[in-house]
Formats: sequence, structure tokens, C-alpha cells
Amino acid sequence: MPMSPAFENRLFPALPRIIEHFGTPFHILDEKGILETGDYLKNLFRELPFQQYYAVKALPTPAVLRLMKRLGFGLDCSSPSELILARQNGFCGEEIMFSSNNTTRETFAMAMADGGCIPNIDDITMIDKVEKFPEMICFRYNPGERRPGTQFIGIPVEAKYGLRHDQIIPAYRQVIARGAKRFGIHTMIISNERNYKFMVETVKMLLDVVAEVSQALKIRFEFINISGGVGIVYRPEDKPFDMPAFATKTKTLMTEFHRSFDYTPRLFTEFGRYMTGPHGVLVATVTNRMSKYREYIGVDTATMTANPRPAIYESAYHHITILDPQGRPRRGGEKLMDVVGPLCENSDKFAKQRLLPESREGDILVQHDTGAHSPAMAGNYNGWLRPRQLMLKADGRVALIKRAETLDDLFATYRFRGKTLKLK
Repeated sequence: MPMSPAFENRLFPALPRIIEHFGTPFHILDEKGILETGDYLKNLFRELPFQQYYAVKALPTPAVLRLMKRLGFGLDCSSPSELILARQNGFCGEEIMFSSNNTTRETFAMAMADGGCIPNIDDITMIDKVEKFPEMICFRYNPGERRPGTQFIGIPVEAKYGLRHDQIIPAYRQVIARGAKRFGIHTMIISNERNYKFMVETVKMLLDVVAEVSQALKIRFEFINISGGVGIVYRPEDKPFDMPAFATKTKTLMTEFHRSFDYTPRLFTEFGRYMTGPHGVLVATVTNRMSKYREYIGVDTATMTANPRPAIYESAYHHITILDPQGRPRRGGEKLMDVVGPLCENSDKFAKQRLLPESREGDILVQHDTGAHSPAMAGNYNGWLRPRQLMLKADGRVALIKRAETLDDLFATYRFRGKTLKLK
């Protein structure tokens, strides 16, 4: 099942009390599950020089970032606000990988201030936009036609990310002339991929590029960053990403590289979805049971405000469990249902034609695997408000880690002292 049995066993019996105290809707995260996943990664890669950088875009919630700090992980940031969040939560310097895109001079200046970070430069023309040049530099690499793409991220030759293969050596030559002395290389060419062999090929690809650049410029690389893109089990029938096999194959490739070059670059990862995706669920209350040309379950939150993925991506699937008000799973009377929110928009559907048990108003609907990208992508279409976030702590407590939005929050940007520009 998408949601871990351990999380389910801890959460479902407690849901009536949690709902009574906090109300619905809310996302709730499993602290124990997140920490166990981090420890699992560290153990798998213990024989390699390994560093995980959590992708902040997956879930930019301070309580989650502090868990990453506790695990000894860094953060992958891609915007000014994510940089601010990282620094506010105790990360600085090389604990931050800044992988921006279409970046301005002002953003680079902010990134390199206050202890700096590892800048991951996305285009060769952006070298001159980094005024305060660090010793450590990284470039994002796009292999173009050398690699196939995947369903979610597209083919590399169409991607807006990264330097072409023919630009890589000239780019490193330029930064060496600017004073760079430490080097890394980054790529991201998959998203939500569950075939570990694709990621193994990415490791091999980067090591090949490192070998080519090293021989041409007589430099060593401190790290290769394979980024994120590892998928999780959204559907019950999905096969999980084989992380142990990936770790074993990666170790073999790194060992072979060491034999040839007498050193081993560190392996950096930016697993976001893998770290928190399975350890979060959306909890809502069934508000209406409707029969039109299809059968509908209406809930007290909207896709755009709570989990836009099913509305944005046609193939996005999140498993659903329906509980009675006492927290017991509903069974029987299964019908094909659409699960919908209150938006004036027909794509406002958490599920389409899903076989679900008969439900009633007041039931509890749990949508699985919303711990990454679901609340992070949410907005305020139709003026609906984003829900609160909770954390089921390892000691059994439930903590509010992000309050629900209010109408005052929504209208705050309309309250200002305006300035008028006279054109004549």
C-alpha cells in the first residue's frame, strides 16, 4: 500500500481526536517515518562519501527542514525564499546547494551573501553574473540527445536546464580563470522515476563527464550531484525504486573510477519526494455525497489549495482511504466515484472514476502520499484557503507546524498605500 502500515496504525485510531481538536482539512506528516528514511539512506551509502541535500521545493516547511538538519543533511534551494528559509533554520555555506534557473545578478548576490552556498550554475552566460566568486563552483549539465527523457520531466534536449555538452569544458576553464579551485557537477534528467537503472546510468554519465573534464583541464572534482527524481509508490500495484540495488551499483562505479583516477568524488543526492512524500497524508471531511451523471464524493478542501497534482497532471494518482467518523475503514458498496472539492472548475478532482466504498457525510477521507509537492504547489484559486499542516511526532504528540491560512492573509496584499506614476 502507498501509506506505510506503521504510519497507518499510528494515525488512523487517533484521527477522530485529532479532528476534534484541529478540525479539517489538514496535511499530517509522520516524523518517525521521515527520520527512519533518512537513517536508511545514510546506512545504505555508508561505504561511500555521501551527502544528501533535501530538495526544499518538495515541502518548504521549517519543521521538516529542521528534521533534515537533525539527520545531518543539507538543503537544495532553487529560489530566494528557499534560501531565506534555509538560513533561518540554521543552514549555511556548503550545507546549501543553490540550483537556480534563469538567475539574475541580484539573486546570485543574495546566494553568495551571509555565509554563501554552493552555486550550481545553470547556463554558461551566468558565470559573469556571479560577482562574489567562490572557491567551490558547480555546473548543471544537460546531456541533450545523449540520454532519453522520462514521462514527467520530458526529454533533455527540450529542457531549459543545464549546459550543453560542448559548453562544459569551456565553462570550467572560465571559472578556473576567475579563481575557482574546487569543483562539482550536477544534473537532473528524471522525475518520479522508479527504475533504479536509469539513475545508475546517470551516475555513470556524470563520472564519464568528470573524467573528460579532468583530463582536459587537469582538475579534480569534489562531488557529483545526481539530484533527485526518485519516484515513490503512489499506486498499490507500483514497484518501489530499488535503493539497495542503486547503492550497490553506484559503489561499483565509484570503485572503478577510483582505480582509474586515484580518487573518489563525493556522491550528492537531492531526494525530496523520496524523503517526505510517503510520510504525509491529506485528511478531509466528506461534506456531500452527490449523484449526477457520475457518483461524487465532495470534501471540505480543494485540489488547488491542498493537492494540485491530480488537477495538473493527468497521470497523477494518490491512493484514497475512507474512514467512518470513529476512524474505522469503510468497506462494502464499492462504486466508481469522482472525489471533488468546491472550486468552480471541473478539474477540481482528487480522483476520477475511483472504485471506493459507499461513504456518508461526516466520513473521513485520507489521501495518501501528499508529503511532497502537494501542499508546496498549492495556491488560492477561487479565493479558497490553504489548510494547516500537522506533525505526528515520534513520541505520539501531534504538533501544529503550519497554521491554516485566513481571509486576512488572502487580502493582505490588497492593503497598501499606492503610488501612482504620472506619464504626462
